[in-house]
Amino acid sequence: MTAKTARWVRLFVDYAGLTAFLITMLVVRDEVRGPILASWAVVIASVLALVVGFAVERRLAPIPLVTAAFGVIFGGATIYFHDPSFIKMKLTILDAGIGLFLITGALRGKNPLKALMGEAFHLPEPVVRTLTLRYAFLFLALAAANEAIWRTQSNRIWALYKFPGTAIVIFLFALSQAPLMARHMQDDEAAPTEDKESGA
Repeated sequence: MTAKTARWVRLFVDYAGLTAFLITMLVVRDEVRGPILASWAVVIASVLALVVGFAVERRLAPIPLVTAAFGVIFGGATIYFHDPSFIKMKLTILDAGIGLFLITGALRGKNPLKALMGEAFHLPEPVVRTLTLRYAFLFLALAAANEAIWRTQSNRIWALYKFPGTAIVIFLFALSQAPLMARHMQDDEAAPTEDKESGA
Protein backbone atom coordinates (compact mmCIF):
# COMPACT_ATOMS: atom_id res chain seq x y z
CA MET A 1 0.00 0.00 0.00
CA THR A 2 1.41 3.38 -1.01
CA ALA A 3 1.72 6.29 1.40
CA LYS A 4 -0.96 8.20 -0.52
CA THR A 5 -3.40 5.29 -0.27
CA ALA A 6 -2.66 4.90 3.46
CA ARG A 7 -3.37 8.60 3.98
CA TRP A 8 -6.76 8.35 2.23
CA VAL A 9 -7.66 5.26 4.23
CA ARG A 10 -6.78 7.04 7.49
CA LEU A 11 -8.90 10.06 6.49
CA PHE A 12 -11.80 7.77 5.66
CA VAL A 13 -11.53 5.94 8.99
CA ASP A 14 -11.28 9.18 10.96
CA TYR A 15 -13.99 11.22 9.23
CA ALA A 16 -16.47 8.88 7.49
CA GLY A 17 -18.91 8.91 10.40
CA LEU A 18 -18.68 12.66 10.95
CA THR A 19 -19.05 13.45 7.25
CA ALA A 20 -22.08 11.18 6.84
CA PHE A 21 -23.63 12.76 9.94
CA LEU A 22 -23.07 16.33 8.76
CA ILE A 23 -24.39 15.74 5.23
CA THR A 24 -27.54 14.05 6.55
CA MET A 25 -28.19 16.81 9.10
CA LEU A 26 -27.77 19.55 6.48
CA VAL A 27 -29.98 17.81 3.92
CA VAL A 28 -32.79 16.73 6.28
CA ARG A 29 -34.20 19.86 7.89
CA ASP A 30 -36.75 18.18 10.16
CA GLU A 31 -35.85 18.75 13.83
CA VAL A 32 -36.76 15.18 14.81
CA ARG A 33 -36.19 13.10 11.67
CA GLY A 34 -32.85 14.80 10.93
CA PRO A 35 -30.95 13.50 13.98
CA ILE A 36 -32.56 10.05 13.67
CA LEU A 37 -31.60 9.65 10.01
CA ALA A 38 -28.17 11.08 10.83
CA SER A 39 -27.86 8.40 13.51
CA TRP A 40 -28.41 5.72 10.88
CA ALA A 41 -25.73 7.39 8.76
CA VAL A 42 -23.30 7.50 11.72
CA VAL A 43 -23.86 3.84 12.62
CA ILE A 44 -23.43 2.59 9.03
CA ALA A 45 -20.46 4.84 8.22
CA SER A 46 -18.69 4.12 11.52
CA VAL A 47 -18.96 0.35 11.11
CA LEU A 48 -17.87 0.59 7.47
CA ALA A 49 -14.89 2.78 8.41
CA LEU A 50 -13.73 0.27 11.05
CA VAL A 51 -14.08 -2.62 8.60
CA VAL A 52 -12.09 -0.77 5.94
CA GLY A 53 -9.45 0.33 8.44
CA PHE A 54 -8.98 -3.19 9.77
CA ALA A 55 -8.97 -4.75 6.30
CA VAL A 56 -6.32 -2.36 4.99
CA GLU A 57 -4.21 -1.57 8.07
CA ARG A 58 -4.74 -4.85 9.98
CA ARG A 59 -5.34 -2.93 13.19
CA LEU A 60 -7.97 -0.86 14.98
CA ALA A 61 -6.60 2.52 16.06
CA PRO A 62 -7.83 3.31 19.61
CA ILE A 63 -9.27 6.79 19.08
CA PRO A 64 -11.31 5.96 15.92
CA LEU A 65 -12.43 2.73 17.62
CA VAL A 66 -13.72 4.57 20.69
CA THR A 67 -15.36 7.26 18.56
CA ALA A 68 -17.04 4.65 16.36
CA ALA A 69 -18.21 2.69 19.41
CA PHE A 70 -19.79 5.82 20.87
CA GLY A 71 -21.40 6.55 17.50
CA VAL A 72 -22.91 3.07 17.30
CA ILE A 73 -24.11 3.06 20.93
CA PHE A 74 -25.66 6.52 21.00
CA GLY A 75 -26.80 6.37 17.38
CA GLY A 76 -28.46 3.04 18.11
CA ALA A 77 -30.14 4.50 21.22
CA THR A 78 -31.43 7.43 19.15
CA ILE A 79 -32.89 5.04 16.57
CA TYR A 80 -34.35 2.63 19.14
CA PHE A 81 -35.95 5.24 21.41
CA HIS A 82 -36.72 7.65 18.57
CA ASP A 83 -35.15 10.39 20.70
CA PRO A 84 -32.52 12.71 19.12
CA SER A 85 -31.24 13.71 22.57
CA PHE A 86 -29.04 10.61 22.70
CA ILE A 87 -26.99 11.43 19.59
CA LYS A 88 -26.67 15.03 20.77
CA MET A 89 -25.45 14.02 24.23
CA LYS A 90 -22.87 11.67 22.71
CA LEU A 91 -20.39 14.49 22.08
CA THR A 92 -20.81 15.79 25.63
CA ILE A 93 -20.06 12.39 27.14
CA LEU A 94 -17.20 11.66 24.72
CA ASP A 95 -15.45 15.01 25.29
CA ALA A 96 -16.00 14.87 29.06
CA GLY A 97 -14.67 11.31 29.07
CA ILE A 98 -11.50 12.37 27.24
CA GLY A 99 -11.02 15.28 29.63
CA LEU A 100 -11.40 13.06 32.69
CA PHE A 101 -9.13 10.43 31.12
CA LEU A 102 -6.39 13.04 30.71
CA ILE A 103 -6.78 14.47 34.22
CA THR A 104 -6.87 11.03 35.84
CA GLY A 105 -3.81 9.88 33.92
CA ALA A 106 -1.87 13.02 34.83
CA LEU A 107 -2.74 12.64 38.52
CA ARG A 108 -1.52 9.03 38.41
CA GLY A 109 1.79 10.11 36.91
CA LYS A 110 1.03 8.58 33.50
CA ASN A 111 1.30 10.15 30.06
CA PRO A 112 -2.23 9.84 28.60
CA LEU A 113 -1.58 12.56 26.03
CA LYS A 114 0.38 10.07 23.93
CA ALA A 115 -2.84 8.13 23.39
CA LEU A 116 -4.18 11.22 21.60
CA MET A 117 -1.03 12.67 20.03
CA GLY A 118 1.13 9.59 19.50
CA GLU A 119 4.84 9.11 20.08
CA ALA A 120 5.95 11.89 17.76
CA PHE A 121 7.12 14.28 20.44
CA HIS A 122 9.67 14.11 23.22
CA LEU A 123 9.18 16.68 25.94
CA PRO A 124 10.22 17.11 29.58
CA GLU A 125 7.74 15.65 32.04
CA PRO A 126 6.63 19.05 33.50
CA VAL A 127 5.78 20.28 29.99
CA VAL A 128 3.87 17.08 29.21
CA ARG A 129 1.91 17.50 32.44
CA THR A 130 1.08 21.11 31.55
CA LEU A 131 -0.08 20.14 28.06
CA THR A 132 -2.11 17.24 29.45
CA LEU A 133 -3.99 19.49 31.86
CA ARG A 134 -4.55 22.14 29.19
CA TYR A 135 -6.01 19.58 26.79
CA ALA A 136 -8.12 18.13 29.61
CA PHE A 137 -9.69 21.53 30.31
CA LEU A 138 -10.19 22.05 26.56
CA PHE A 139 -12.21 18.86 26.23
CA LEU A 140 -14.21 19.62 29.37
CA ALA A 141 -14.97 23.07 27.92
CA LEU A 142 -16.05 21.45 24.63
CA ALA A 143 -18.37 19.15 26.56
CA ALA A 144 -19.97 22.14 28.30
CA ALA A 145 -20.25 24.02 25.00
CA ASN A 146 -21.97 21.06 23.34
CA GLU A 147 -24.53 20.89 26.13
CA ALA A 148 -25.28 24.60 25.79
CA ILE A 149 -25.53 24.51 21.99
CA TRP A 150 -27.70 21.41 21.48
CA ARG A 151 -30.14 22.55 24.16
CA THR A 152 -30.55 26.09 22.79
CA GLN A 153 -29.84 26.01 19.05
CA SER A 154 -31.31 24.36 15.94
CA ASN A 155 -30.15 21.00 14.61
CA ARG A 156 -28.24 22.66 11.77
CA ILE A 157 -26.31 24.99 14.09
CA TRP A 158 -25.50 22.11 16.42
CA ALA A 159 -24.42 19.89 13.50
CA LEU A 160 -22.02 22.55 12.26
CA TYR A 161 -20.65 22.98 15.78
CA LYS A 162 -20.10 19.21 16.03
CA PHE A 163 -18.30 19.14 12.68
CA PRO A 164 -16.31 21.02 11.57
CA GLY A 165 -16.70 23.36 14.56
CA THR A 166 -15.05 21.22 17.23
CA ALA A 167 -12.32 20.11 14.80
CA ILE A 168 -11.47 23.76 14.08
CA VAL A 169 -11.38 24.62 17.79
CA ILE A 170 -9.07 21.68 18.56
CA PHE A 171 -6.83 22.60 15.61
CA LEU A 172 -6.54 26.23 16.71
CA PHE A 173 -5.87 25.16 20.29
CA ALA A 174 -3.11 22.82 19.08
CA LEU A 175 -1.57 25.72 17.14
CA SER A 176 -1.62 27.85 20.29
CA GLN A 177 0.39 25.16 22.11
CA ALA A 178 2.94 24.72 19.30
CA PRO A 179 5.35 27.45 20.55
CA LEU A 180 5.56 25.78 23.98
CA MET A 181 6.23 22.38 22.43
CA ALA A 182 8.75 23.74 19.92
CA ARG A 183 10.67 25.67 22.57
CA HIS A 184 11.09 22.69 24.85
CA MET A 185 11.80 20.31 21.98
CA GLN A 186 14.65 22.59 20.97
CA ASP A 187 15.92 22.75 24.56
CA ASP A 188 15.72 18.98 24.85
CA GLU A 189 17.67 18.48 21.62
CA ALA A 190 20.26 21.12 22.47
CA ALA A 191 21.09 19.71 25.90
CA PRO A 192 23.02 16.60 24.71
CA THR A 193 25.04 18.74 22.28
CA GLU A 194 25.96 21.20 24.98
CA ASP A 195 26.94 18.37 27.35
CA LYS A 196 29.17 16.83 24.68
CA GLU A 197 30.89 20.16 23.94
CA SER A 198 31.42 20.93 27.62
CA GLY A 199 32.99 17.48 28.16
CA ALA A 200 35.34 17.78 25.18
